Amino acid sequence: MQAFAQWLGTTQISHGLQQVIWLIALLQAVHILAIAMVLSSVAMVELRILGWTGSQTMADTARRFMPWIWTGLAVLASTGAVLIVAEPRRTLDNNPAFDIKMIMLATAVVVTSAFQLSLRSNSAHWEERPVRRTLLSAFAIFTLGLWLAVAVAGRWIAYVRVE
Repeated sequence: MQAFAQWLGTTQISHGLQQVIWLIALLQAVHILAIAMVLSSVAMVELRILGWTGSQTMADTARRFMPWIWTGLAVLASTGAVLIVAEPRRTLDNNPAFDIKMIMLATAVVVTSAFQLSLRSNSAHWEERPVRRTLLSAFAIFTLGLWLAVAVAGRWIAYVRVE
């Protein structure tokens, strides 16, 4: 990966992105806003699973917030890809924080997708039932923690690098 990062850093597009000083800052700002969009939407879904909000059914809550999650992830993927091209050594050159973030992100996307598919096939399963409440609460806390860990690992990318 180190050789790829070095090569990518020498490409014309990488140099072009680095020359426009305000572009990286703008991309980072958009990336951070998309993180807020995803995390707040995930939090709303998880709070509903925990039973802390109850004005809507679980299906209605998901219908309301899942599009925000997927749209935010699309924005994160596009801005993140451009940021990697602009500064490849920061992420691809022996940065364990980036590797950990990508593993956790893939896990979070799989878990979120599985939740959405499960909700579509059997929304009654996700409604409050005392017998299932402990398992559903554990799922909600795990999922929220996983998404928060993705954000923290993303922040660490700027500060962690193995030489």
